[in-house]
Amino acid sequence: MSTLHLVGGEKGGVGKSLIARILAQYLIDHGRPFEAFDTDRSHGALLRFYPQYTLPAPLEEFRGLDRAVETAVAEPGKTVLVDLSSQSYAPMVRWMEDSRVLAAAGEVQLALRYWHVMDAGRDSAELLRVLLDQFEGRLPLVLVLNQVRGEQFDALEASGQRARAEQLGAKVVVLQRLADATLHKIDAVNSSFWAAVNQSSTADGSLGLLERQRVTVWLKRAYEQIDMVGL
Repeated sequence: MSTLHLVGGEKGGVGKSLIARILAQYLIDHGRPFEAFDTDRSHGALLRFYPQYTLPAPLEEFRGLDRAVETAVAEPGKTVLVDLSSQSYAPMVRWMEDSRVLAAAGEVQLALRYWHVMDAGRDSAELLRVLLDQFEGRLPLVLVLNQVRGEQFDALEASGQRARAEQLGAKVVVLQRLADATLHKIDAVNSSFWAAVNQSSTADGSLGLLERQRVTVWLKRAYEQIDMVGL
């Protein structure tokens, strides 16, 4: 069975592309072939950091998402990763409803999974409510609590939406915090995570020895979370 992973969250700045990059690096490090699609034309992170694996996927007229599905079903066992840009939730819902995506996926043996990336803000909890109202338990969910964008998810817990999501079958992973300065260095040199932890420190702003160690530990912990829910 092929698998299509959609990484979203609607709100800008919650770390959707960061999660997509981690998932891509996980697949690479585990020797699993995959193809990726990036719906963000102007600031596509997968296109920038993993260009050899990634194609642009414009949302207009559903062409990009159609192509992702067709790529997944063309080869049994294929893994396809889609990084959804901000404010792509409404187009995604229209695509799913107009194309009967959930029903079609069952017919062609395609597993769907939506990685809903959240920061610690109250609006992330509200966006989760909207998602659950729309799909209830029909769309397999992974809630990603991104501590890079805030470590206290009190608003989410108080809203009751996490408990509701888990009752509907959602799984939860936690991405631990990594220093902003370290992430900025990685981004500044257009580096994959593999390159970030394997390149020696140079004057161009690459990571120092202990920074590389911290990124290695951070990725290991992220991979442990992914292993808990499967990819």
